[in-house]
Amino acid sequence: MNSNKHEGESHSQNPKAPLTFVIEGKEYEAFDQYKTGAELKQLAGIPLDTELFLSISKPYQDELIENEKQVNLARPETEYFFVKKKLQFFINYKPFTWYKQYIRGAQIRELGNIPVEDDIFLDIKEGWQDDQILDDEVVDLARPGKEKFFSKPRPTEFTIIVNARPHTWKEAHISFEQLVVLAFGSYDNNPNKGYTVTYSRGWEPKPEGTMVKGSIVRVKNKMIFDVTATDKS
Repeated sequence: MNSNKHEGESHSQNPKAPLTFVIEGKEYEAFDQYKTGAELKQLAGIPLDTELFLSISKPYQDELIENEKQVNLARPETEYFFVKKKLQFFINYKPFTWYKQYIRGAQIRELGNIPVEDDIFLDIKEGWQDDQILDDEVVDLARPGKEKFFSKPRPTEFTIIVNARPHTWKEAHISFEQLVVLAFGSYDNNPNKGYTVTYSRGWEPKPEGTMVKGSIVRVKNKMIFDVTATDKS
């Protein structure tokens, strides 16, 4: 019996060569001829609500690629995709790209692999105090220049100023009653005795305010408290 292959039948199937394309300067490969705008964004880690463009040779305008649009990757030239609106910043000297105007402290912590026991700061120009960024705080990245964030271990003690005198405080919060004790040495529960506590240089969004009996505030280094006593009798 003739075991030869029929004439014209291929001995082996040559696999297709991958198609190459570039997103934001990084080269990718694919074996499927078409990809949607959403698939391209997911490959490059670009949020779906960010506008993606296909670079077109001048004098033509770059093409906006909607999420549902199918793009043919098998055309002769390499396809170059890019984002027009992107913001760059640093976390502990490492560059990052973000595709939205705002970023939360928690997202900075996640991107930079910053442990929960470390504090995050926005580097402010020399001569001014760096701005601490809380996890639920929102930062506008569209301001002039590239934001530089850095982390450092959370302090185990603070210096607070009570009635113009510095005190060392080792807790994250302080109460109305504890401040009275720091100011006057004791807290008098006599109903005829009243106290007023105000603070400044505290945490955003309320860096200054008035405390009432039973209330607490989060402590910030070099926070200022003014405590006064009144006799109602």
